[in-house]
Amino acid sequence: MAGDGKKLQPIIVKRIKKGGHAAHGGAWKIAYADFVTAMMAFFLLMWLLGSTAKGELEGIASYFANPVKVSLMGGPGTGNSSSILPGGGRDLSKSFGQMDAGDAQRAAKLIGAQMARTEQMRQDAARIDALERKITSLIANNPKLAEFGSQIQLEKTPDGLHIQIVDAQNRPMFDTGSALVKPYMRDILREIGMALGDVENRISLAGHTDATPYGSGQRGYSNWELSADRANASRRELVAGGLPDDKLLRVEGLASSRLLRPEHPTDPINRRISILVMTREAVERALSGTSPVPAISAASEAAPAVAAAAEATGPAPVPAPAPALQNSVEVTKPPSRPGV
Repeated sequence: MAGDGKKLQPIIVKRIKKGGHAAHGGAWKIAYADFVTAMMAFFLLMWLLGSTAKGELEGIASYFANPVKVSLMGGPGTGNSSSILPGGGRDLSKSFGQMDAGDAQRAAKLIGAQMARTEQMRQDAARIDALERKITSLIANNPKLAEFGSQIQLEKTPDGLHIQIVDAQNRPMFDTGSALVKPYMRDILREIGMALGDVENRISLAGHTDATPYGSGQRGYSNWELSADRANASRRELVAGGLPDDKLLRVEGLASSRLLRPEHPTDPINRRISILVMTREAVERALSGTSPVPAISAASEAAPAVAAAAEATGPAPVPAPAPALQNSVEVTKPPSRPGV
């Protein structure tokens, strides 16, 4: 059957269904995270290298070039530590960019102290200059002081402002051989005391005589006691003029141990009262006893003249003890020679 032999072929219809892509997974995220981490590490390394000192870089390079040698023997850039492990603890010593923490603190304190000291010296110098101008103006404008201006000497020294009231041939400051203050001398001291009333600096006061020996100086009252009594009498007048008593650091009698004119030991100008407005540095030295504050200028420190004055006034050329500074005027005795 021809018709049966030929069967109808089935018709196959192919229909393509479009769908979504299959999932790729998270492997790319891990790769990206690794890349970002590597970039962060790279930039951090570059920042560290840029902020590291030259010595530290050389130490790091030496370590990677020969790590055993650097670890055992140390070297520049490794801290010069005595430890086998370099650069540990507070044992760092001199090197590029490295310093012991203790040294850094000490250096900072030293710099701070030096700056404070410089500022203190600047303030002292400014106060001394202002005080010198004030007293100079006071002498020029005060008729009482202007008359005796030649007997008032001002001098700036490393220790402060040195004010000296000197004797003159016809203008003695005290009665002969005693600590009784003359009226004009009282006016001078009180005016100076008023000028020093508002000064922050401490005051040193010293009395001086000439080299004329005092009667019975070897056995009792001498130029030492006389100069101390005159210094103490001057102190009372300064305080009466307005100088606070607690501003006085020292009151002493120096007799003829420090002459203003060593070449003329009996010159009346050697009989004087010295007032030193001290700087803070001078006060510190005086309180610590490391260096005495000079009461006169350098010109009067000549050794031969001091020796001659010491021979004239007897042995032991030292300041009078504290009790002698408080001797009253009534205990004075007449001198063996006039002019002291």
